[in-house]
Amino acid sequence: MAMTQFKYDLNPVDYIVADAIGEPGHRTFFLQGRMGRQLVSLTLEKQEVNNLAISVLQLLEELEEKHPDLSPAARSTRSPHVETVFEPAFRVAQLIIGYDEDDDMIWLVAKALLTDESGALVGPDDESVPAARFVATRSQMRALSEYALEIVAAGRPLCPLCGRPIDRQGHFCPRTDGHAMPIVL
Repeated sequence: MAMTQFKYDLNPVDYIVADAIGEPGHRTFFLQGRMGRQLVSLTLEKQEVNNLAISVLQLLEELEEKHPDLSPAARSTRSPHVETVFEPAFRVAQLIIGYDEDDDMIWLVAKALLTDESGALVGPDDESVPAARFVATRSQMRALSEYALEIVAAGRPLCPLCGRPIDRQGHFCPRTDGHAMPIVL
C-alpha cells in the first residue's frame, strides 16, 4: 500500500466500536475510535458495518489457523464504550483491513467519500481524499465485530411474505395484492 497520509491516525486505539444511533429504519451507522483525547467518528452504511464485521471475523479465523501459536482473540463480556458526542469526520467510501504480524495488531484504514466541484466522485487513491487509520488488538476487533453484528440484526423485523422491513406504522405487503390488512408489529 502506498504511503497514505492519514488525517486521523489512532495508533493504537484506546477503543473502537461500530454502532448506530436513531430509530430502526432511520438509523445512522458509524465507526468510532478514541486514542487519548482524539475521538474520530465516521459514518457508514448498514451493509458496510455488516461486511466489516464479517471480514474482521474471517481475518481472525485465518490468523488463528495460520499462526497456531497466537492466543485466540478474547471475547468481550462488557458493552462497548460509545461516546455520546457524534460529529462524523466523513462518510466512508472504502475500508481496508490488514494485520501487522510484528506488532500483532489489526489496522483498519477508512477513506472518505469525496466529490469534486462537478459532483463527480474522487477515487479513493487520490491523495486529496481524507483517510483515517485505526490500529487495534485482535480482541478489540473481535469485540467490534461481534457487537456490530448485534446492532445490524437489531433493525426492523422483516415481513414473512415479501422480506421487506416492517415499519412501526405498518407495512403494506405487495404480495397480498391489496387484499389483506397492513402488517403491523
